[in-house]
Amino acid sequence: MKSSLRNMVLSLGCVSIAVAGLLAAVNSLTADRIALNASMAETEAVATVMPRFANNPMADTLTVDGCRIYPGRVDGRLTGAAVLVTTNEGFSGPLTIMVGFDAEGGLTDYSILESTETPGLGDKAAEWFRDPEGRHSVIGSRDELTVTKDGGNIDGITAATITSRAFLGAVNRARAAFLKFSKQDNTAS
Repeated sequence: MKSSLRNMVLSLGCVSIAVAGLLAAVNSLTADRIALNASMAETEAVATVMPRFANNPMADTLTVDGCRIYPGRVDGRLTGAAVLVTTNEGFSGPLTIMVGFDAEGGLTDYSILESTETPGLGDKAAEWFRDPEGRHSVIGSRDELTVTKDGGNIDGITAATITSRAFLGAVNRARAAFLKFSKQDNTAS
């Protein structure tokens, strides 16, 4: 009986080692492609959310308060920026958003780059906060954003208040980082 148990444990150990090796090999083969796809998605999001620009925002990237800022310029003048922000306050995990701002801090657009929110509920954030119906839209906003459930100015996603709070909190962090950057940028000009 002991021999049979030992053989079974040894067999399971060998299978586990082989599977771990296979997973490591697949990971190393796909890691570069995954990184390239993420970089392409980030570049596309910058172009989508930011007002006009003539520079290469990807080359001018800097970090302010944990947010990655991609400044847009025309003739050397700041026209706005795309700000990459991540929050771990979502219902199901991290939420990564690219938020665009004009030079005065008005929100021009956003793109959700990573979300593990509940399908059919929290994942509605990708479009919900653009919808001009009711008080959903954040586009054009220049103010601090909070859900109406907390006495704020934006209708949260029905049955996804945690996601709504996380999204708006991330947008507020992105705006604060952009305003801090733009104040420094304008004083340096």
